[in-house]
Amino acid sequence: MEYKVDDRTLRADVFLPFVNAVWPGEYDRERTQTALSKTINITAYDSGTLVGCLRILSDGYYFGTITELLVLPSHQRRGIRSRLLRLAQAHTPTMLYFGAQPEAQAFYEKNGCPRGLTAYTIPKDHR
Repeated sequence: MEYKVDDRTLRADVFLPFVNAVWPGEYDRERTQTALSKTINITAYDSGTLVGCLRILSDGYYFGTITELLVLPSHQRRGIRSRLLRLAQAHTPTMLYFGAQPEAQAFYEKNGCPRGLTAYTIPKDHR
């Protein structure tokens, strides 16, 4: 397994098939590339194939958040998520805040992430 911290080589044409294997959707290639260019991308590759990715959005001083931590279903339960999380902790410019799905809370607690503030959302008005 090869891990890359701040993977600036990550491109939409590699990320889109990966993300669609985890979160199927209709994602725009150009907008995906723009999004990737705005985050710190910590990646895991198995024989040149992207199998895991943790993305950090940060202002570099006050705030940082994990936007997602994804691993291909075929590569789960191999410690990849934990390794990506440790790399994020070691290389983030700020403290990280993030939300977690209820089924993922035990994973984060097991990996030393204390519970923080309750998260809220502001839905985008699509009118």
